[in-house]
Amino acid sequence: MSEGTRAMWMRGGTSKGGYFLAAELPAGRDAFLLRVMGSPDPRQIDGMGGADPLTSKVAVVRPSGRDDADVDYLFLQVFVDRPVVTDAQNCGNILAGVGPFAIERGLVAAGDGETRVRIFMENTGQIAVATVQTPGGRVTYEGDARIDGVPGTAAPVPIAFRDTAGSSCGALLPTGNAADEIDGIAATLIDNGMPCVVMRADALGLAGDESPQTLEADAALRARLEAIRLKAGPMMNLGDVAEKTVPKMTMVSAPRAGGAIATRTFIPHRCHKAIGVLGAVSVATACLLPEGPAAELAAIPEGDEKSLSVEHPTGEMTVIARMQGDEVAEAAILRTARKLMDGRVFG
Repeated sequence: MSEGTRAMWMRGGTSKGGYFLAAELPAGRDAFLLRVMGSPDPRQIDGMGGADPLTSKVAVVRPSGRDDADVDYLFLQVFVDRPVVTDAQNCGNILAGVGPFAIERGLVAAGDGETRVRIFMENTGQIAVATVQTPGGRVTYEGDARIDGVPGTAAPVPIAFRDTAGSSCGALLPTGNAADEIDGIAATLIDNGMPCVVMRADALGLAGDESPQTLEADAALRARLEAIRLKAGPMMNLGDVAEKTVPKMTMVSAPRAGGAIATRTFIPHRCHKAIGVLGAVSVATACLLPEGPAAELAAIPEGDEKSLSVEHPTGEMTVIARMQGDEVAEAAILRTARKLMDGRVFG
């Protein structure tokens, strides 16, 4: 029997998954990860996956050879019910665990108090900087930070994103338009770290406050969204997206809890219980455009540094956007992470 492969299981933001050092993954990586997660199987009963795309994720981390980064991070989405492992998107939630993992594995020396970890995101070719709490030179996961979608509190992991516009699609607005029409629906096709199709909920006959369960049960809505997504893919320079997890499909409505915008997001075939980190950055950026479905509905604060609360089914996620003129120069977001298991997994 194999001696297993070293892995750390962590909650990163509102996602959960396995964290591996690149050098320790066995040959036949994708087949190994499918066995570890228990895919393809809707229950993932024979693996570590949690029968949900948000808990069937993997981070692969290695020391960086770049001058502007400490570590390189590759995100892999392991499909639940199909034998697919893809690197077609990034994940800002799993990103929240990369800094603590890198310190715990000795890739980054811990400072006393807090440690900045510069992370090169291989999926998109961009840099993020995570600040990890390290009192006494050791990672701590305990703290008072709270994020919606996760019970309790934990140590804060603020993450700053730079130069994420067009990271997957080649441009912030790959069609050059703030709004395009697909199947009679006005949509902003945008990529500020995560390719997203942003549409008004009411254009699809929705109020915008429906539960994820209600939306997932609406077969006609799901078919309509998928038809739009398949047409949006080539328009966003993503090609045929039938077997891809991007673009995400976000329906927006006027805020209900004092935020900037309310959202419901398919990722792309299940409705997210919250919203992805980079998806929130892209939607917040859509709110700041001069026109488009999100801009029509958003409540935008004044000033060059704007705090935009993106409401989602289980609360909100605040994006801090620093503006240079009419463009978003940097976006920051607060996440938390927690180590759940450190040991070996068997594929």
